This record gives sequence, structure tokens and C-alpha cells, in this order.
Amino acid sequence: MEKIRIVIADDHAVLRSGLKALLNCSPLFEVIGEAGDGQQAFTMVEELRPDVLLLDISMPVMSGVDCIKEIKSRGLSCRILVLTMYDDDEYIKEVMRAGADGYVLKKSADTELVEGIIKIHSGKKYLNETMSQTLLTSLLRVNNEKSDQRDPYTLLSSRERQVLRLLAQGHTNSEIAEHLSLSSKTVDTYRSRIMNKLNVRKKSELVNYALQYKLIST
Repeated sequence: MEKIRIVIADDHAVLRSGLKALLNCSPLFEVIGEAGDGQQAFTMVEELRPDVLLLDISMPVMSGVDCIKEIKSRGLSCRILVLTMYDDDEYIKEVMRAGADGYVLKKSADTELVEGIIKIHSGKKYLNETMSQTLLTSLLRVNNEKSDQRDPYTLLSSRERQVLRLLAQGHTNSEIAEHLSLSSKTVDTYRSRIMNKLNVRKKSELVNYALQYKLIST
């Protein structure tokens, strides 16, 4: 039986190392590459053609969601399992709409990762029971409510939401630029675009918006 060939994409080297050790201990898997940002992840998928990509959402250079979209737009056959810390039904919906095949929380990786990889490699989708129920509840709620035109998951791109979160948490443009591996000028462009889309003029309004839609916590 051929091993399932895997690329791990996460911006934390220690986590990548731990996941690699965990997976290589199994006779079922072979980790063939590691990527520290979204662009590297896409390049590795294109060059190495792995069976499965383990991908974090919050990645520098290119976000996880944009990486998924790029992989799908190029017609690459790699299956994608999102491995993230974000336990939020909106994130789940976003990555599944983008083309991901499964979603596993980092805190549950020790018990769910192997099952998730095997399941998506067989052509199925993977969400644990709790996530499935959460997603179903969310979808039912949306069907019973009017669409919110200011919903950040409709109005803003994934990168714009990343920038908004960091702005609302009090980070400066230069700090955001460093965190996301962008230039300060690019961050300023994102900031202007976000404010135009939300029709706000003050940073305090951005903070209120982020709090209202639970992009940050109090």
C-alpha cells in the first residue's frame, strides 16, 4: 500500500516539526514538504503534487483561504485539510466554500488528524460531530434571517478581515505589515479599502464593528 504523501503548511516551525514527527511515525503517511506561508504552500503543491495538504488559515504572504482558491483554480488534485485554532462556524463555512475538504482544530489534532487525513484522501469530507452540528445550526439560522449586508464574511476578503482584526486590537500599520509579511503601504491600502467598504472614517468605528461581529473579543 502506497503511503499518503503530505505537505504541512503552517507559519510556526515548532508545530510543523511536531506534526511531521507524529505523521511520519505512522506507516500510512509520508511528509514530503513543509511550508511557512501560503505562497510556499501553493508552490509546493504545484511542484510536489502531494495527496494531502495540511493548511493553517492564518498564514503570511498568502492567506490559507486564498491558497485554497489558487489551488482549486489551477485544477490541482490535492485534497486539503484545514488545521487551525479558529473554532468558528463562519471560518468553517468560508474554507469549505473555498474548496477545503475538511477542518480540524489544532487542539484536537492528536485525536482527529489521522482520521481526517484518511477520510479526505478517500474522497469524503471531514468535520467532527460538534462542528457538523454547529454548521447545521448556523445554516438553519441564516435561512431564517434576512441577509446582513454588513456581514464581514460577505463584505470583506479574508485578508481584509485579518487586517481589520489586527487594527481593532490596536496594532500599528508597521506591526501588521510585519505580522502578515506585507509592506506598510499595502497595509495602508487594505485599511483604506476596509473603511470605504464599511463606510466609516474613524478607527473607533472599526473597533466597534469588529466587536459587533465578534471578530475580536472584549
